[in-house]
Amino acid sequence: MKTIFRLFVVLGFMLAIPGLKTSGQSSISSDGSLADPSAMLDVKSTASGMLLPRMTASQRTGISSPANGLIVYQTDGVAGFYYFNGTVWTYLGSADHYSGNVIDMDGNAYPTVKIGNQEWMAKNLNVTHYRNGDSIPYVPAPGAWSGLSKGAYCYYVNEPAYYSAIYGALYNWLAVNDSRNICPSGWHVPTDAEWTTMTSYLGGLSVAGGKMKVALRWYYPNVGALNTSGFSSLPGGDRHEEGTFYDESIYSTFWSSTESTSTNAWYYGTEYYDIAAGRSNYNKKAGFSVRCIRN
Repeated sequence: MKTIFRLFVVLGFMLAIPGLKTSGQSSISSDGSLADPSAMLDVKSTASGMLLPRMTASQRTGISSPANGLIVYQTDGVAGFYYFNGTVWTYLGSADHYSGNVIDMDGNAYPTVKIGNQEWMAKNLNVTHYRNGDSIPYVPAPGAWSGLSKGAYCYYVNEPAYYSAIYGALYNWLAVNDSRNICPSGWHVPTDAEWTTMTSYLGGLSVAGGKMKVALRWYYPNVGALNTSGFSSLPGGDRHEEGTFYDESIYSTFWSSTESTSTNAWYYGTEYYDIAAGRSNYNKKAGFSVRCIRN
């Protein structure tokens, strides 16, 4: 709120500068031209720009109760403009770090982020169809989930109205490994080696978690959560193989496409009490989040 107040103070000061003409909807210009009819404030110049508040990632994530639409310029990490979308801070860059959106079979759009030489989805997968159009079975019942022998998805505590928009869906590894493909065309579920490439680029597992986690929605103290990578890990929890849900606000868990044994596969995750990222293996019948990576 203080940041917005200061911005308006600066704009008000500029309006009072001699030589800067104002009119109806407020125009700041050096040539006296009127504001465009569609604009409340129209700033015009051919020789100067306008500076928004500049701060570090730590200062940005430290803003208390940011307003939906708040914009700042981050000076470290993945430097550039960030806006708060009501849930998480989102990078407004392109080319060097972000390439825009990728669309899944259901028409859902996902922002993407470049981390090193890889391009990742910056939001959890929420698709309900394989790439060929076949439906992925939705299995909310615990007993039915534990007995599955094919791919399936669910939502945390079986409340899609709330959890789908924030955390996406939880998928068992059988859906991840299905030949019909769960990711959009040109994308795939990352292998164990691809996850290692990303966490190594971020400095290794011992520090990568803080660079992957967003600041909000985690239990206190959410150690080291700066999200300087732009990966935007959220604590979506998981579903164990017997069908019970665990760890929302505590852990994020993401499948890799690599199995460790005939019954287990590798996964990666972040947690609220540590700056580290984790790598382990778990039962393929469990329900974890999925991030896709560009081919």
